[in-house]
Amino acid sequence: MSDLKLNLYNAYLFDLDGTLVDTAPDLMVALNRTLQTKGFRPAGIELTRHWVGHGARVMIDEAVRDMGGTPLDEAELDYLYSVFIEHYRTSIATESKPYPDVVETLEYLYNHVGRLGVVTNKRTDLSMQLLRALDLYRFFNIVVGGDTMQVQKPAAEPALYACNELDSKPEDTLFVGDSQTDIQCARAAGCDVVCMKDGYNHGIDPQTLGADGVIRTFAELVDGS
Repeated sequence: MSDLKLNLYNAYLFDLDGTLVDTAPDLMVALNRTLQTKGFRPAGIELTRHWVGHGARVMIDEAVRDMGGTPLDEAELDYLYSVFIEHYRTSIATESKPYPDVVETLEYLYNHVGRLGVVTNKRTDLSMQLLRALDLYRFFNIVVGGDTMQVQKPAAEPALYACNELDSKPEDTLFVGDSQTDIQCARAAGCDVVCMKDGYNHGIDPQTLGADGVIRTFAELVDGS
């Protein structure tokens, strides 16, 4: 961990998939049902974790490419995306679970700071559905999804918008994520950023991503508070 005084931030922003919640099991089921419509073999959990982070459309496209399929045109991708969404809606929280110490840490930060937000590239409606299903939505003042703005992470705008809604300056806000996308977003916005060690980091060592710190569990966010 770094020398950041984690308990002194005015607000906290969190990525969703791979940071707050291990969503890969349910994403894998929906993805495989989608891939079956094109005759592809099922994807495993590790590959699914590798593909998560840039939104469902990118995940589907990468899965097809990695399985040796021909590149999808926009019409094909639109169709598969719609199939995926319908499958995912019905099982969004069947196997997905918050990571260890997430609920307790959010409870602490909500009670002591009170300014918490989610900044994700997941669609807003799906993000809200997932957070409500897992009883996490109660902790957050703002949820910025991948369709909230005209740009997504790694652009700065989603984080800046969340900071504004939380009435917190970026320099007084900590971003907690799991990937290069999150770190680049936080850096562009002017937020400090820490990276979860075992999130969805696309096979890149989190220690090399340039975060202010790498944490193993959410409990480290409030250690020493």
